[in-house]
Amino acid sequence: MNSARQNPLGDQEPQGDIFMQSTFIRLAAAAMLSVSAGAVLAQDAPAPETVNITILAAGDMDSFDTGVDGPRGGFARLNALAKAERAANPNMLYLYSGDMISPSLLSGIDGGANTVVLTNLVPFDVAVPGNHEFDFGPEVFLERAGESVFPWTAVNISSPDGSPIKGLSTEPVIKEIAGVKVGIVPVATDETPELSSPGDYKFAPTVESAIAGADAVLEQGADIVIALVHASHPQDEAMYNSGKFDLILSGHDHDYRIHYNDIVGYVETSNDANLLTAIDLAITVTPENGDTKRSVTWRPNFRFIDTATVEPDPDTAAKIAEFQTQLDAELNVEIGTLSNEMSSVRAVVRGEESAWGNLITDGIKSATGADVAMYSGGGIRGDKVYPAGHVLTRKDVFTEMPFGNKVVLATVSGADLLLALENGFSQVEAGAGRFPQVSGIKVEADLTKAAGSRVTMVEVNGAPLDPAAMYKLATSHFQLNGGDGYTMLKNGETLVNESAGGLDASTVINYVTALGGTVDAKVEGRITLKR
Repeated sequence: MNSARQNPLGDQEPQGDIFMQSTFIRLAAAAMLSVSAGAVLAQDAPAPETVNITILAAGDMDSFDTGVDGPRGGFARLNALAKAERAANPNMLYLYSGDMISPSLLSGIDGGANTVVLTNLVPFDVAVPGNHEFDFGPEVFLERAGESVFPWTAVNISSPDGSPIKGLSTEPVIKEIAGVKVGIVPVATDETPELSSPGDYKFAPTVESAIAGADAVLEQGADIVIALVHASHPQDEAMYNSGKFDLILSGHDHDYRIHYNDIVGYVETSNDANLLTAIDLAITVTPENGDTKRSVTWRPNFRFIDTATVEPDPDTAAKIAEFQTQLDAELNVEIGTLSNEMSSVRAVVRGEESAWGNLITDGIKSATGADVAMYSGGGIRGDKVYPAGHVLTRKDVFTEMPFGNKVVLATVSGADLLLALENGFSQVEAGAGRFPQVSGIKVEADLTKAAGSRVTMVEVNGAPLDPAAMYKLATSHFQLNGGDGYTMLKNGETLVNESAGGLDASTVINYVTALGGTVDAKVEGRITLKR
């Protein structure tokens, strides 16, 4: 057997069915692990038993109605697939790797209650919270968790005083299936305080917490150890290389990936259940030396599933139709016609000036009387192209701005404004959501330079930025509170706070309506990047 550790984030392509074999010997009492090409059994050892377990994991369900008009994905197909897999094999684990309460269009209105209704129809065995679970604050997450008929668990989240969090377990999970003990270590991303709004909750380091959780389930006699994580690719890689896990099931990056190196398997599903992987484990357990030692041999089959082949679950589809009817009645109101093509494609709003970014920042700047406006590209979520001539509706705007952020106003120094721009351009290569869409600002940045030293020119309303001057900045309350790394904005004086600020989507709708029917937003050279 090849025991070399390989990079799970390399050029591995989805391979459909993959059959390989790993052998593990675990000591139940001492939690010791060794790996060999085959288990050598005494002649009088009990006959081995093979248990077949299917694992289906999903994550990053960003929209309640994905797949209704498209060829694949969505809750209706996901629920149908989960039902079918459980019917085919009752020894099935159904897991969720985070992000569903937000950021769908409807979630911006009902705080994610719709997603709990849909997932309660076919409940998960375990779900780990993603960063978007906290977009509406910890209170709303706990409300949604309380409505869930499945458990939410993360070993690395704690309350400020260390007291238990009602509705969120912080212990790893042991599931015994036909005599096989499956240890599940659910871990949230430690970047949640920067990416979302979890209040005072503490997030211990993701990788270290996962490893500690693996040790804990091994001490409890786990035969198979699974990391169920909402984590970045580098964190996935560190866990993969740790030697602590048999399977790593990850969400967060929206990339479909499968990798297996004869020892550990790594799977990340695409967002919105477009492409999924069912993992069939043939697990052979042979007792040795009484109950103190057992040989565990497992063979995985990774089944690639394009959900375009899955017929939507009718009960789920009916519930989604109810939600759509409610939304359409309120939001299918025309507000203006586009003069130009406008893109909200993820790579665009997170990597360059965009017409949508210009429209949004112009809108919040106008509404507040600010000198400048800044809005994280990661807050623009439609991921689509609107052609010139498209009739914009309220629904379009709420689709693009689903987080329910409030528009706030603060005075910030030119020095802090420069730091904010540096932060915004610091992770362009990673497609980070902090990319700054701007109004009242013209900026040039050299992405070949080190992060923190990339901005080469800034003008504010046609004049060079003065580090000593004070500027009125309109932005989202998320950014003003330090989200997406914008901690320097907290140095300013808040003039309009979250309580007094208007909803960002409503602010843009009012701005577009006031334009009188024509929306002329376009890319106009506000941001120039050297790559």
